[in-house]
Amino acid sequence: MHIRKIGIIGKTYRHIQRYRQILTVLFKYGFGDLVHTLKIEQYLEIGLQMISRKRREKIETLSRAERVRMAMEELGPTFIKMGQILSTRPDLLPVEFIQELGKLQDHVPPFEYAQVKDIIERELGVPLGQLFKDFEETPLASASIGQVHRARLVDGDVVVVKVQRPGIRKTIEVDLEIMLHLATLMERHLKAMEIHRPTRIVEEFARTLEKELDYTIEAAHTERFAMQFIDDTTVYVPKIYREATTSRVLTMEYVSGIKASEIARLDEAGLDRREIARRGFDLIMKQVFVHGFFHADPHPGNIFILPGNVICYLDFGMMGRIGRKSREHFADLIMNIVRRDELKVTDALVRLTISDEEPNHNALERDVAEFINQHFYRPLKELDLGKLLHQLLEMAANHRLTVPPDLFLMIKALSTAEGVGRVLDPDFDATERAAPFVRRIQLQRLHPKRVAEDIYDSGSDFLHLIKEIPGELREILKQARQGRVKIEFEHRGLEPMLSTHDRISNRLAFAIVLASLIIGSSLIVLSGIPPKWHGIPVIGLALAAVLYY
Repeated sequence: MHIRKIGIIGKTYRHIQRYRQILTVLFKYGFGDLVHTLKIEQYLEIGLQMISRKRREKIETLSRAERVRMAMEELGPTFIKMGQILSTRPDLLPVEFIQELGKLQDHVPPFEYAQVKDIIERELGVPLGQLFKDFEETPLASASIGQVHRARLVDGDVVVVKVQRPGIRKTIEVDLEIMLHLATLMERHLKAMEIHRPTRIVEEFARTLEKELDYTIEAAHTERFAMQFIDDTTVYVPKIYREATTSRVLTMEYVSGIKASEIARLDEAGLDRREIARRGFDLIMKQVFVHGFFHADPHPGNIFILPGNVICYLDFGMMGRIGRKSREHFADLIMNIVRRDELKVTDALVRLTISDEEPNHNALERDVAEFINQHFYRPLKELDLGKLLHQLLEMAANHRLTVPPDLFLMIKALSTAEGVGRVLDPDFDATERAAPFVRRIQLQRLHPKRVAEDIYDSGSDFLHLIKEIPGELREILKQARQGRVKIEFEHRGLEPMLSTHDRISNRLAFAIVLASLIIGSSLIVLSGIPPKWHGIPVIGLALAAVLYY
């Protein structure tokens, strides 16, 4: 999605009304200090005077993370989506903000059926009745980006049709331009923000949102997921109707089932909750450790249970990917935690994460040992896998280790799946169910074929490196001859000496200036230049008075 930087256009009608709304909400939730720091009060005609004392006192009792979440909910679709995406980015936000933004709700009033009909006919290029025998005017659900209607195709298949909200792209573009403007001001006026580069975050968010506005991507995710489990009878994936799908309209099979959280209905239908819990967790483990492509939001609302304890996933808009190396490092992490080997756990944690500088291994190993001692000298069935993984993330953050977004999505998906499993079966043991998958990952690395592949890959990389070295050296020498090589030195530990040097220089400069004033004053007094006071030049007396005081 293209975002225009706001210059003069920022003062036009396209932005000014929305800008005032955004800034008013920031004031409302106690972020007036940010507005003042960014020097953007000129966009705001009303401020804190609009908020009652009672309301202000109530807001002050909330945490900063809670106020950010409430402000985003009030600001609408773009900000809600940004909050939801940021809730999956521990590399950008502290843990308390991640947890709070995960609570963001995305429920808005539906738009009119006439608009739905118009969008579908323009997108599909045919009258509504030519594709659909029946089309329910009242939506099943409505969200900020689109809403869902049940319908029947002319061949009799019952489907759900997701239709994108009219004008949503233009609304999002305006909000993104304002976000980019605010991010630019943050980098200019807030030193701490230079490291996080908020402008880059907004640009990345725009790219992510562009994908979410394209329903053909969600359709592709659904079809790929279906191919992964084509021979698995324990899972069902709704069919996509490509002839009735575009970037703004998504048509898929309607599935009637029971939500995984509706315990009473599951029992009434005679379904086996324990079996569903086991299958559900095994399913997420297969997605992660076998295929590396997984449903990143497996909450109960996105999981239907069908007859025969078959599990059906819905809404494939948010998917995660994790490579083979990361899967193996994560398996090492889990197995070594269970074996209580803090040294190997520390190594696995460092390999899984990203850091700008080498962490203090001794301090990290000490915290890992304390973590293991706290949790792993008790029966494994008593462990809460989700809680353990999130505590591990907090520990990594404390040591300035950044968790990649897809790894965090994987941990979040595993935690959610475990939570659903415990709701279905209070005795559910996620650690026991995860163990075979983790062991399988470790054994696969020892398979002769895999060992041969690794040796071949390492040899190929080494030969490629040897081949590239002469060319790289020639390029360095060429730049050196042209005077384009720049070598930078950074001295550390010299701050006390430099501070002392500055103080000495300041004192010397002050002494020289003072001596100059004394000599100049004396010469003026002796020169006899009028005007005089009691025979002494007034200018000389003035200089003497300045020196005295």
